[in-house]
Amino acid sequence: MSSLSFTVTDEDTAIAVGSGSLPVLGTPRLLAWLEAATCAEIEAALGAGQTSVGTRVQLEHLVASPVGAVVEVSAEAAYVDGRLHRFTVAARHTADGKVVASGEVTRVVVDAERFLARISPSS
Repeated sequence: MSSLSFTVTDEDTAIAVGSGSLPVLGTPRLLAWLEAATCAEIEAALGAGQTSVGTRVQLEHLVASPVGAVVEVSAEAAYVDGRLHRFTVAARHTADGKVVASGEVTRVVVDAERFLARISPSS
């Protein structure tokens, strides 16, 4: 299991990321933090030239986090089938252990160079 901690700043709020009008942790930023935890968790499974891309997210953002709150995010491998890796993700306030969010993120392992070549505009 991989865990990371973040402190909510003004730049992380719903106002700043365009997902609402309140000065609390915005769901897009929370999702980015959770995806960072999945990237840390999958790192050991990647070979040379490989990376992973997110393909599916299921997330329940349950509790508001004010500026200054410390949020610990975690990702744990739940299912692996070849290149497909599914993770159980969670976020908690470190101060009181309150669950901020829970869900699932799916990532697929790809060859980075080949992936980028497929999406590059033709010359």
